[in-house]
Amino acid sequence: MAYNAASHNIPGERTGPISGQPPPASDETKAALLDASKQDPAGQSAPGQDGGEKDVGQKVKSEKELAKERAKDEKLRKFQEKQAKLKTAPSTKPKESKKPKAEVEVIPEYIEETPKGQKKILKPLDDVHRKAYIPKVVESAWNDWWEKEGYFQPEYIDNKVKPAGYFVIPIPPPNVTGALHIGHALANSLQDALIRWHRMQGFTTLFVPGCDHAGISTQSVVENILWRREQKTRHDLGRPELVRRIWEWKGDYHNRINHVLRRLGGSYDWTREAFTMDENLSAAVMETFCRLHDEGLIYRANRLVNWCTKLQTALSNLEVDNKEIEGRTLMDVPGYDRKVEFGVLTFFRYPIDGSDEFITIATTRPETMLGDSGIAVHPDDDRYKHLIGKFAKHPFVDRLLPIFADTYVELGFGTGAVKITPAHDPNDFELGKKHKLEFINILTNDGFMNENTGSFKGQKRFDARYNVIAELKKLNLYDKWENNAMKIPLCNKSKDVIEPYLKPQWWMKMKGMAEQALAAVDDGRIKIRPETADRSYHRWLEGINDWCLSRQLWWGHQIPAYFIQMEGEAGDEANDASWVTAHTKEEAQKKAEAKFPGKKITLTRDPDVLDTWFSSGLWPFSTLGWPKKTLDLDNLFPTSVLETGWDILFFWVARMIMLSLKLTGEVPFKEVYCHSLVRDSEGRKMSKSLGNVIDPIDVMEGITLDKLNDKLHAGNLDPKELVTATKYQKTAFPQGIPECGSDALRFSLIQYTTGGGDIAFDVKVMHGYRRFCNKIYQATKYVLGSFEKYDANFVPQDAAKKTGKESLPERWILSRFNNAVAGVNEALTDREFSRSTQILYNYFYDELCDVYIENSKAIISDGTDEERRSAVETLYTCLEGALRLIHPFMPFLSEELWQRLPKRPGDKTPSITIAAYPKFDNELQDRESEEAYELILECSKGVRSLIAEYKIEGAKAYIHTTDTKTHKTASSQLQPIKSLSGKSISSIIVLSPTDAIPTGSAVYAVSTTAAVYLDVQGHVNIDEEISKAQQKMKKASDSAVKQRKLIESEEFKEKVSAAVQAEERKKLEEFEAVEGNYERTIAQFQTLKLEAAKE
Repeated sequence: MAYNAASHNIPGERTGPISGQPPPASDETKAALLDASKQDPAGQSAPGQDGGEKDVGQKVKSEKELAKERAKDEKLRKFQEKQAKLKTAPSTKPKESKKPKAEVEVIPEYIEETPKGQKKILKPLDDVHRKAYIPKVVESAWNDWWEKEGYFQPEYIDNKVKPAGYFVIPIPPPNVTGALHIGHALANSLQDALIRWHRMQGFTTLFVPGCDHAGISTQSVVENILWRREQKTRHDLGRPELVRRIWEWKGDYHNRINHVLRRLGGSYDWTREAFTMDENLSAAVMETFCRLHDEGLIYRANRLVNWCTKLQTALSNLEVDNKEIEGRTLMDVPGYDRKVEFGVLTFFRYPIDGSDEFITIATTRPETMLGDSGIAVHPDDDRYKHLIGKFAKHPFVDRLLPIFADTYVELGFGTGAVKITPAHDPNDFELGKKHKLEFINILTNDGFMNENTGSFKGQKRFDARYNVIAELKKLNLYDKWENNAMKIPLCNKSKDVIEPYLKPQWWMKMKGMAEQALAAVDDGRIKIRPETADRSYHRWLEGINDWCLSRQLWWGHQIPAYFIQMEGEAGDEANDASWVTAHTKEEAQKKAEAKFPGKKITLTRDPDVLDTWFSSGLWPFSTLGWPKKTLDLDNLFPTSVLETGWDILFFWVARMIMLSLKLTGEVPFKEVYCHSLVRDSEGRKMSKSLGNVIDPIDVMEGITLDKLNDKLHAGNLDPKELVTATKYQKTAFPQGIPECGSDALRFSLIQYTTGGGDIAFDVKVMHGYRRFCNKIYQATKYVLGSFEKYDANFVPQDAAKKTGKESLPERWILSRFNNAVAGVNEALTDREFSRSTQILYNYFYDELCDVYIENSKAIISDGTDEERRSAVETLYTCLEGALRLIHPFMPFLSEELWQRLPKRPGDKTPSITIAAYPKFDNELQDRESEEAYELILECSKGVRSLIAEYKIEGAKAYIHTTDTKTHKTASSQLQPIKSLSGKSISSIIVLSPTDAIPTGSAVYAVSTTAAVYLDVQGHVNIDEEISKAQQKMKKASDSAVKQRKLIESEEFKEKVSAAVQAEERKKLEEFEAVEGNYERTIAQFQTLKLEAAKE
């Protein structure tokens, strides 16, 4: 099918009119196709005639293109005759002025007339909005109807799942902080494809939607808005008012997220939507914390955390970005007017108490020396053996620092002496515990020096850095500085420099739970794909540390822990024994009184909230009702698949597995599939500061460059970042982003998913798949027109089965459809998403549209009643089945077109969403017909290819066959081969196995049993052609060598699926075939050259 160019508008321009129908096939072509439909070289079930499957290969020219060429030539001939007459005839008319060009039809803005929730009103396809494929027209109204009809709710039979079983995916909940990006669209596309596929296979399915409250992200955004608009902090408002405003803000952004998820076509059951702070999930959080604290897995301790002084909270490792620098670097730090120096190793001396000696220390954080409580040296370092057991005297505070030996110190590195600051360095923390050093905190929560820092008290930490160095110089204790490559930990919300900070917090013991989580993967209860993700999972869990649960925020689940203050006693908030946990304050009072009978007690609830990942870790079972016993939990747990990004494999996935095993005794899901990271077209990670974050809505609906720029300016980017981002958008999207629609976006994102490396996003690819949508749309319009042409009341037969009257092309396309069905089902089972889209694309584009539909036109127009009936039945089977096959990938387009098709007798299926997914049918499989028909296609392709290469008009061609079966097929199908070979060929002769191979010919190897020869003798310069052929043969040979190396590598054999290996082997065979063609052609030319020399 030709597409309608009018449907591919650029942003900001309206869709133009339909460009009209393509020219009809010539009488010669019709006759050839009709003749071919009546011939059958071997019969449908001839014994011993099974053929091997063979792909059509790369297209040269389709029959439709050839028909257009003939029509064009005829039009040119008539035009030339007319011009010749005009030249000989005198002019009798005055010259007329040129007529103005016809105005481009302006299509009015589309307004959907279907009432919300009702089944879509389908207007005629010649309607102004439906002549061409327009995504927003096709994709409107369906989702509201699907939801109202309850198609996305799990179907129970007597409170049990359907016989096929169940398939459940809980959405990885997006943060409620703002707009979704293209990574979310990728995840939604993969998850929804699996859900729709299983729903159509008869499973009880559930796709659980929901959002995460995203504690630190959400509070940070709202606090920034509060400051920009009102110049107020959260402390000015107070906790209740800030929380109220966050709930208000959350409602707006929550609705935006849900709009995008619906627009993407996600088949979520919105009646089961979850939010990590709704009533049931909050109850699950409280139950988990209390239960695990009572069991001793959660405990209170004073330990180091990642501390953000701007947000004044502890952070998880995921919320910390590490910026690598090569040496001295000046960086912006929030709260400082001047840039701060990093990447410098500062050397200074501590005086040894009671002597004139000094010991030299090097540090990248000079201000932390105010918290030093010891100095470590290696026990075998001769320079310092005499100092072990002595003390260094601190120059600024009244403190002696013990000098001790420990093999932790790397012998020979740096000065060999290491300052120990247990309260501000993770490694020093462990050494401090080991050697019983003093833990001295030098900072306040907001990053100022505290009372432990002497005269530096009240200074900002990085101001103190410079002042410490200045004072060391005054005391002649400063030595030097050197460049030092290092990583600077930054809060990814505030960009503040993270401080290791000693703080009483709640912690969870992880080692025992991690061992169980590893066992669940090792024994096969959970499968993690791809293999690289499995290895990362093991590596992380094998080196796991205890989990810090506390966050000093107001938005989130307030920790259900109460500090027990006994009258007359000093309490220690770091002591776990001074706390009780409970669901209510009344319950806490009873537990405290039982713990300390006879004491007068006052309870104070911990103001901190839990790490967001704590509630997210309960997601798979809390969304199904846990800790309550519910129908969903009984029937749909464990869930089936978790599809997510590999970057949160540890932070979220591993924790879900550990918590589920602990709390339910079950794994949370049976499979984890980690998709790749989406990068921009230049391979860079997507970032707001680069301007390369893509909003899925902009791809689906289109947006101009000006509006893309406006979005940047409406954000919170730094002016320098704004320049960079604007420049990128101008380069990447000079005309904006064209309207691609949801179906094209989904299909392209799934096509990208190979299970391998990162994805390089390119909007041109998305728009290319919009054209594919148009191909399907126009093909369906043609098929519907064919039904109308054949019989206005056409009703297909009651089942997709053969009648025995199918022509060779029909048997071929039915078998190819059956192969596509088998291939897509297998690919989805193996999670080879990209391969599934390739199969669908090849079937729709190359086989159904470009071959069978084109070949059916002449039969439906001029065939006998029996031939026409058979052709339209085959068209129906192959299109209707294909729409069901592609539905999980393109839900809107498939529903829109499927609803327009007539239904088989007795089929009352109301929607394609719950129609049966196609299954492989042995009756439709016909390898022999595939082989026979593909011989026709390949022979004609070979002739066209050789003519195109050597540019010979009126040439002679030969098809040399090497076995009887191939000879019989080629001979009986000679007429359609001629027709499909184009007008440039004068004759084609089929040679038997015993006939001599033609000389003086270029060669195209069709298969191991057939080759096409084009007579070039007297038409080409032999020496030049030999040289060209040798260059092309070398190129093909080099490609074959490279491909062979890939296939034979052990890594390829071990890591790549059997299906992909087969595809790569096929590529090798193609390279070898091309190489062989040129080798044989060169041999022919060499022979011709020798013969010419003899003459």
